[in-house]
Amino acid sequence: MRPRPWCVLAAALAVSLISFDARAEESSDAFDPAQPLPPAASELVELRERLAQSEKQREELTRQLHNADAERESIQLGRLRQENQRLKLQLKEAQSVMPARVLTEQQQWFVTGGGVAVVALLCGIFASGWRRQRRQWLN
Repeated sequence: MRPRPWCVLAAALAVSLISFDARAEESSDAFDPAQPLPPAASELVELRERLAQSEKQREELTRQLHNADAERESIQLGRLRQENQRLKLQLKEAQSVMPARVLTEQQQWFVTGGGVAVVALLCGIFASGWRRQRRQWLN
């Protein structure tokens, strides 16, 4: 690259820094705490105060809401525990009345499948007639 564009860039940067410093000095001179605030600034201060008050009220209301939620949840939790105990008692009573099953559902299906296999074997034996035949391939 040629060195000329770097020189132009450095000069432009220096000019912009000088103009930025001049604007910063003008803006710092413009604010004087002894002067009365313009109407927009006084409104800004008032709005900030109202914002702080609103934030405090919001935090207080949030705390009250959490406390109310906790009370409501504790009452609901007590009801659910009572209902759970009642249902457990009903389950125990129902299980004591019902006779104990010998086989589970899976075991019943296994026994049913075995029975079907035995019946199919017996049907196959009876269908052949108990005779032994010599089976040969026909050529």
